[in-house]
Amino acid sequence: MSEEAEIGIIGGTGVYDPDILEEVREVKVYTPYGPTSDLVTLGTYKGRKIAFIPRHGKGHRIPPHLINYRANIWALKSLGVKRIIAPSAIGSLREHIEPGDIVIPDQFIDRTKSRPSTFYEGQRICHISTADPFCPELRKIAAESAKKLGFKVHESGTYVCIEGPRFSTRAESKMFRAWGADIIGMTLVPECVLAREAEICYVTLATVTDYDVWADKPVSGAEVIETLLKNIGKVKSILLDMIPTIPAERTCLCKDALKEALY
Repeated sequence: MSEEAEIGIIGGTGVYDPDILEEVREVKVYTPYGPTSDLVTLGTYKGRKIAFIPRHGKGHRIPPHLINYRANIWALKSLGVKRIIAPSAIGSLREHIEPGDIVIPDQFIDRTKSRPSTFYEGQRICHISTADPFCPELRKIAAESAKKLGFKVHESGTYVCIEGPRFSTRAESKMFRAWGADIIGMTLVPECVLAREAEICYVTLATVTDYDVWADKPVSGAEVIETLLKNIGKVKSILLDMIPTIPAERTCLCKDALKEALY
């Protein structure tokens, strides 16, 4: 397939419609891993070619543990995508990270259980480095855009990714805090790991929807959606500001991630 996009957006909870794009068309990408979460929307924004996938499908019909992460990343790679911006909804494990804040994590802790997390399951072995799992170039651009727009942003943080679809117990939430995690969600892993295996730069724009249950207040799905909808405009504003400033050439190490990873 010819290169039809350079920047991918994987829309998280609340971000299902790529209404920022022009010259829009939808394509079905067939992958060795089965169907993507939905059709891929191709379009442009200020001259940049964009591919958009709603992570949970349109209408939020796919739970976190059943998302076909490999198909989504493979599809974006096949379309020519070199960078991925991935909005997501998360809970806070820290008092100072408040609902409505934006977090640009720099580390993760993986607590998923049953998700295929590599493209390499035979023939060759890949031990990909995730010492620094997010693209430093994209993280810097995202932080600068958020600050310029006047949003409260945390420029680093550790994201603990749980299997879901249930929320944590109080004991688990308190344990994650003791481990040093700052935010909690259900979709980062293996998405960002697969992006690294595909040598695609990846950053997540994490929107805080609530305090996790350590705060002695049970988390409800309705509360998450209500807070997220109030703040979805922030994510779109950051995307609109970021995209034109992303340089055409990559200077980060993401593009060479496989050089010393294949055996």
